[in-house]
Amino acid sequence: QVQLVESGGGLVQPGGSLRLSCPASGFTFTMYAMAWFRQAPGKERDFVALIDRSGDDTYYADAVKGRFTISRDNAKNTLYLQMDSLKPEDTAVYYCATTIGMWSRARDMKDWGKGTLVTVSS
Repeated sequence: QVQLVESGGGLVQPGGSLRLSCPASGFTFTMYAMAWFRQAPGKERDFVALIDRSGDDTYYADAVKGRFTISRDNAKNTLYLQMDSLKPEDTAVYYCATTIGMWSRARDMKDWGKGTLVTVSS
């Protein structure tokens, strides 16, 4: 049974940082690329970042490039998202997901976690 459990969300002031984690179980972690998506209230689920199976290649949405860093620890079966210089428009529920290929569309993701809420506000 695939399990993806996001954590690390919370309330942070603009300009602050958060680190999200997504420990995975129930599948062979190194067989999948991994991605982060986010969904703000009333909006579609948007791509944030993608990392390949080894962790060598990463891709980012333009909105977060230079501020967010995706990484993975294959020894711990865990995906991370370091978020710096946070802005109010980063407020959303953040989801981790598995994908077979290096794809960035939500419909191409295989499995999803339940999400963690990030609120950026003063």
